[in-house]
Amino acid sequence: MNIVLFEPEIPANTGNIGRTCVATGTSLHLIEPLGFSISDKMVKRAGMDYWDKLDLHVYNDYNDFLAKNPGAKVYMATTKARHTYTQVEYEPDCFIMFGKESAGIPEEILVDNEETSIRIPMNEEIRSLNLSNSVAIVLYEALRQNDFANMQLKGNLHRLHWHDEV
Repeated sequence: MNIVLFEPEIPANTGNIGRTCVATGTSLHLIEPLGFSISDKMVKRAGMDYWDKLDLHVYNDYNDFLAKNPGAKVYMATTKARHTYTQVEYEPDCFIMFGKESAGIPEEILVDNEETSIRIPMNEEIRSLNLSNSVAIVLYEALRQNDFANMQLKGNLHRLHWHDEV
């Protein structure tokens, strides 16, 4: 799986998303310009000590992203889409793009990707969810559809054992 952030603005969101990517074995792709420096302490603080384990790719702009990922299946997460995020079937190597916090993905990009634009349902009174929450919601649906491939599915207690493990 691949998460793409189009011109992210808030370092803490990107750090949280980076940590989620490390936890799920997902690559993170950042499309510049960024609203912060990747070395920003807020990014690293939110990503905790996992940032060095992140499979990170940075692109000069959207065209650079397209050129370096030819033929990639890209889902566009936006509040403007007609389809919900649960109405599509995610491929294991797909890309899920999210827009910048203040404006989302530009409509010029969305109109060229109508069939792969997806949304998270929410009440009308709210404009959008927090970016890192949105990424987690959609990413985990995509991972669920792919049977959480290569992920640990069983939890272990630290001090005790589950009853069936005695």
